Amino acid sequence: MSSHRHHSRPAPDPQAAVDFQSWLEQQRGRVESALDHWLPREEEPPQIIHRAMRYSVFAGGKRIRPILCLAAAEAVASEAPGVMEAACALEMVHTYSLIHDDLPALDNDDFRRGRPTCHKQFGEAIAILAGDALLTLAFHVLARAECPAPETRARLVEELSTAAGTPGGMIAGQVEDLEGEGKAPTPELLESIHRAKTGALLTAAVRMGAICGNAPPEPLEALTRYGRHVGLAFQIVDDLLDVEQSTETLGKTAGKDAKQKKITFPAVYGLPASHRMAEQEISAALREIEGFGERARRLREMALLVLHRSR
Repeated sequence: MSSHRHHSRPAPDPQAAVDFQSWLEQQRGRVESALDHWLPREEEPPQIIHRAMRYSVFAGGKRIRPILCLAAAEAVASEAPGVMEAACALEMVHTYSLIHDDLPALDNDDFRRGRPTCHKQFGEAIAILAGDALLTLAFHVLARAECPAPETRARLVEELSTAAGTPGGMIAGQVEDLEGEGKAPTPELLESIHRAKTGALLTAAVRMGAICGNAPPEPLEALTRYGRHVGLAFQIVDDLLDVEQSTETLGKTAGKDAKQKKITFPAVYGLPASHRMAEQEISAALREIEGFGERARRLREMALLVLHRSR
């Protein structure tokens, strides 16, 4: 990664890094096991749709959204019933969005996570239906969440549907992204696209974890602001990686944003300023959770992971 991003930060503690990696792997394992439980088996008819769903869900994702959800719950409570169902629902919605995003009618990508995209593997019709099925299954999972209060389940459904839809959610951001191709890149349009397209679901991940942990209003607001800063940083880093990394490292086609004349942070601000902005967003996110002390340790580590990821 570029040198811009490493100035004036204390040297990381190697033991803490090892501990975080081991925690991350443990959480990933928990999420994968729960996803495996909720997804229909491959041999269940109609087999092709279940194979396609599993192909995309288990394609080696980083599971950042579900793990942020678990870490937010940990920051507010020692017990958070229903949080694993919330985490799975988030990952299902995220995976559906990737399947549809890769389709020829949208971003037209042949590779995702280093292997053929769902429509390349199963055909466009099955890819569309696999996305639809994952979106539908996400809300089935939330309806079955083990929350003691039914209103908590209703709040989780509201959070996820708002973040995934329109006017301010992921679908709205996708539409603005499509309509923005080839337009003059402005800071206002850029922010509007990415707060909705990427930021809304990342923020919802944090909020849903906090809701499962029964967070009072003030901590929930602080975590919401943390989620917004992390969400914007995530997108800035994504845009930078598209310019600075190879297709092999990314596991998806590099350099596509420029080819498709997409409105990105490097296109609007240039590379050095975009690196600085990503760091500023993460610093702002970390300030929001200072009051949580040691309970928010994993949220701090997740924020730094978003900043320093290489794919």
